[in-house]
Amino acid sequence: MEYQLLCLLARNVGKVLTHGYILREVWNSTSDGDRASLRVFMASLRKKIETDQSNPRYIQTQVGVGYRMVRV
Repeated sequence: MEYQLLCLLARNVGKVLTHGYILREVWNSTSDGDRASLRVFMASLRKKIETDQSNPRYIQTQVGVGYRMVRV
């Protein structure tokens, strides 16, 4: 799942991907219950690629909307 998330974000660098879009693309679901899983997987992915998780450099959260990968 983490790899699929990373690939999806990488293919859309600079774009904000909504929670719903990510859930459809990775989980084939739009269930609100899956949003919790999305948060867990994103946190796990950040632990692996971010040097400072409290100040993310690569994956930004757009509160209430989704996530965006930043071109560095």
